[in-house]
Amino acid sequence: MILKHKSFSILIIVIYLLGYQLAAQEQEEAPQLKTEFYELRGTNAFDIALGTSVINGDLVDPQFEIYSHFGYKRHLTPHLALDFGYHKFNLAYLDQYNEGFMSFDFNVEILILPHHRFSPYIFAGAGYNASNHFKETASKFQGGAGLEYIVSNQFALKLYTDYSYVDSDSLDGIEAGASDDTYFRIAFGVNYYFGGAKFKAKRVKDDATVFEENSLTDDENRLKL
Repeated sequence: MILKHKSFSILIIVIYLLGYQLAAQEQEEAPQLKTEFYELRGTNAFDIALGTSVINGDLVDPQFEIYSHFGYKRHLTPHLALDFGYHKFNLAYLDQYNEGFMSFDFNVEILILPHHRFSPYIFAGAGYNASNHFKETASKFQGGAGLEYIVSNQFALKLYTDYSYVDSDSLDGIEAGASDDTYFRIAFGVNYYFGGAKFKAKRVKDDATVFEENSLTDDENRLKL
């Protein structure tokens, strides 16, 4: 258990450091490239998703069950975002066990190609897991990856999967084995981006300035001729 906790902690630290490095690189990019993120996306996003979940516990014949999610994401930079999510799902074994759960997750997310319509992303963080009516609760750690495609400005489709390690061995109703219970989730969803208006306005202003400067240069060249 301790080794697994350390592994997740190391993963989170690595992602933080990677996000910091990417953010530093952004400071060296051309201003025009920086604003392309805000034309495609925004500083904030609401997201919803629907998919399936499956447990990895102490019983046999785990079954895929329904999973749904909605959340809020805040981009600190085009590459780096903080994500808060509510997840509702069931975990089940064939003819043995079927229980409803919810989790409240906080993740650090890294968007690999923020200035493109299509981008993979990775995330990791910690959360709080609870069965229906909060009969059983436990802390958890999670990590995952996904793909996002901007279908129109502000709207994106995404496909993602995550792995959750729960600090409890009774997630499936029994305590057995040498490790705590885990589960996987995979889902398809939609992101709705908003915000970033001041960056878009700056892009329009910069483009207008460049256009005026080019026009003046052309006029001066014609006068010289």
